[in-house]
Amino acid sequence: MAVSAAQISELRKSTGAGMLDCKKALEQTEGNFEQAVDFLRTKGLAAASKKAGRAATEGMVAATVNAEGNKGVLLEINSETDFVAKNEIFQGFVKDIADHILQTNPASVEELFAQPYCGDSSKTIQTMLNEAISVIGENMQIRRFSSYVVPGAGAIGSYIHAGGKIGVLVEATCDNAAAAKDPAFAAFVKDVAMHCAAASPRYVQRGEVDADVLEREKDIYRAKARETGKPENIIEKIIDGQVNKFYAEICLLEQQFVKDTDKSIKQLTAEIGKSLGTTITITRFTKYALGEGLEKKESDFAAEVAAAAGL
Repeated sequence: MAVSAAQISELRKSTGAGMLDCKKALEQTEGNFEQAVDFLRTKGLAAASKKAGRAATEGMVAATVNAEGNKGVLLEINSETDFVAKNEIFQGFVKDIADHILQTNPASVEELFAQPYCGDSSKTIQTMLNEAISVIGENMQIRRFSSYVVPGAGAIGSYIHAGGKIGVLVEATCDNAAAAKDPAFAAFVKDVAMHCAAASPRYVQRGEVDADVLEREKDIYRAKARETGKPENIIEKIIDGQVNKFYAEICLLEQQFVKDTDKSIKQLTAEIGKSLGTTITITRFTKYALGEGLEKKESDFAAEVAAAAGL
């Protein structure tokens, strides 16, 4: 029988199961709400709803790069406890999702949830998540991912720190396809990823820094300099020096390489490029720190649940 969107929405709110699972449950039970709930519980899909309100701020960040080195994925999946994050079942689930993203390249987490799993097309990713929650016994969230595909010659590098607490994905391109396949190129990109994990750059180069961010910094430097009573022409020179220091702190190419502080990342890039007979460009990077922005008190979650319930 045909079921309405309102019926599906109501069942989803009640059970926390995926939209497609709710639709199937209602169709199987001819629209009977209570039987549909029982159907989802039998399939282990409604159990996740009991855990959905619990804070999931642990988990792991994972990365995977294909054999050719030109496609990569950085992924964060959260759990409630660090204990579960060390569980082999959880880690296997994270790897499966990362491999799926590498193959299918979804545009968003929402699109990912609706996709049939590439390892078993009878299940969606949402269904897999619900099943994993039921088996592991904790709330879990596929929070975010970044997917890179190198345009032309180049390579993707990744680095995972502290067992999944921090992860970085870096893309570098060059003008020589043979150089891009050289192990020295792969080692370079991995070193840059490791550097990003340690040094936390915000941009690749100066041109990417937002104008309002730069002006805000200048205003702060200017105000501090004026407090010293220095003349305006001297103040502007001081600001220039402070701005250069600011760039060196936040721009990857201007940072000192953590493995050799006698050279900058820009100098390292030119050095490796020269040795390989090519020009290397670091085009982008993504860094995830596990749980960043998710640190909420239990009272915060209680308030959210109450608000959602209209209390």
